[in-house]
Amino acid sequence: MSGKSARQGRMTGYDRRMYAIMNRREAAPLYATAGRRRAVVVAHMVLTALGIACWLYSVFGDQRWATFGILGVLLPWCVATGVINGATRGLLELRARALDERQRAEKDRVVTRAHQVMMWLLLGVTVAVGCAGLGGFEVEGLIFPVLFSVFVVHWLMPLWMAGLTAADEPADDVDEEPVGDFAG
Repeated sequence: MSGKSARQGRMTGYDRRMYAIMNRREAAPLYATAGRRRAVVVAHMVLTALGIACWLYSVFGDQRWATFGILGVLLPWCVATGVINGATRGLLELRARALDERQRAEKDRVVTRAHQVMMWLLLGVTVAVGCAGLGGFEVEGLIFPVLFSVFVVHWLMPLWMAGLTAADEPADDVDEEPVGDFAG
């Protein structure tokens, strides 16, 4: 029994539906190149930052208009999330039984790299808040916003890392012979 058919035998109906959704190719032009994938990941980061800022401002600034900012950011954020998931073929969204050995190894590599990046980010935030506190700045008011922001970044870092490190799709016609002046 081949790896794919063995994998298909263990998958539930939910797994098959999610696998089909994550492997749809309609949005492929949006992530066909590394530059496009990076642009989508950066756009997702910016939309995430805007969403965090609007939410924090609506909570602490008591500005109801900021809630509408969240709603305005939500749809493009969801589209960007879908594009990243399509670029990675659902690497982080699919259950392990829906992934082959290569994909499970890639998922582990991406999660490990994301945790390493988060470690350095947390160190940087800790040093910055510590320096601000030593410099006489009132840091008590920053505790919740900083912790919430770091939590969201920690949650999304594997997705961003997967989008940034996703490989290009292999060309369909790799085995064709060169034609014309390029023939050996």
